[in-house]
Amino acid sequence: MKTQIAIVGAGPAGMLLAHLLARSGIDAVVLERRDRAYVEGRVRAGVLEQITVDLLRRLDLASRLDREGLVHGGTNLALDGEIFHIDMSALTGGQAVTVYGQQEVMKDLFDAAPARGVKIVWNAEDVVLHGLDGGTPCVTWKDQEGARRLECDFIAGCDGFHGVSRASIPASVLRHYERIYPFGWLGILAEVPPAAHELVYANHERGFALASMRSATRSRYYLQCGLEEKLEDWPDERFWDELCLRLGPAMAAKVARGPSFEKSIAPLRSFVAEPMRWGRLFLAGDAAHIVPPTGAKGLNLAASDVIMLHEGLVEFYKSGQSKGIDGYSARALSRVWKAERFSWWFTSITHRFPEMDGFSRKLQMAELDYIKGSPTAQRGLAENYVGLPVAPMPA
Repeated sequence: MKTQIAIVGAGPAGMLLAHLLARSGIDAVVLERRDRAYVEGRVRAGVLEQITVDLLRRLDLASRLDREGLVHGGTNLALDGEIFHIDMSALTGGQAVTVYGQQEVMKDLFDAAPARGVKIVWNAEDVVLHGLDGGTPCVTWKDQEGARRLECDFIAGCDGFHGVSRASIPASVLRHYERIYPFGWLGILAEVPPAAHELVYANHERGFALASMRSATRSRYYLQCGLEEKLEDWPDERFWDELCLRLGPAMAAKVARGPSFEKSIAPLRSFVAEPMRWGRLFLAGDAAHIVPPTGAKGLNLAASDVIMLHEGLVEFYKSGQSKGIDGYSARALSRVWKAERFSWWFTSITHRFPEMDGFSRKLQMAELDYIKGSPTAQRGLAENYVGLPVAPMPA
């Protein structure tokens, strides 16, 4: 088999890139080690920046998003039950975010793939990347038909944190930057109306809580928890009680309780791998970076990565110029590190850290009080929350 771009991974980065390339007439094949049901069923983030919404509209994949997505022009912060509102739209010239689950994004991408000539190979096992530092790269794998080989011009590694792509770059080339947080998020999904029409990020003396949603009838709630916690320690009744305590009386009165149908504990980490290009391999999405879910940047960074990578590849194939692909790593990392900074900062002011003493707690409270009273501070938060712009292509 031959193609121009081999895409490893059918998550958001891989599928968005595949649709962009197909629209530009560049041939690509997506290799995925799981099946569609597994990829589509993974419970992930649900807050889309304007740049991601605009990309889906550009790809004519936003009809269901525009119909079902919940547009949020603001968000809420709470300190020990006292809530204040950040009017993001007013502070950013009309920008907003849209609540639309990653599972729904993936369904839209997969449903449209066959008619648009997006080729996906499912259940590709033992994927190996070859010739990355030469002129003739290829990918090999095994499936039900046996050993397979795909020759290509470039490889896009979109296979996540545990994928083969980043691991294929020599250790002498790759640099890792990482911060592991000493807590996790216990999250539930329940078929109950949300407590508020916009998200509420709550800082409480007992820990962080987030009131979120997936639709007008489906709620997503989170609690900060210890990494040693077990799901069996958190029956629904205990979760709801703790959530209401951390949100405070006013918001607790609006929480509709019901049985959860999904419950999980996710650790938090910040991670960046540099560079995001080596030879004929480009990294995109979680293969290159992880952000804590505070601020919901993961899927949105994947979208901005592939926008920049696509622009560079189009330039290469249409004009023979390589400035775009040569500058991809630095260009993408500039936005990645700004998102890492915001996610780290937002986490630091909303969570209880194990080593936090009275002085640290007072500083945290002062930071939130400053944001509450300062339009300038609110503007900085809003600009980062709705998403910073993508840097222009190198001249």
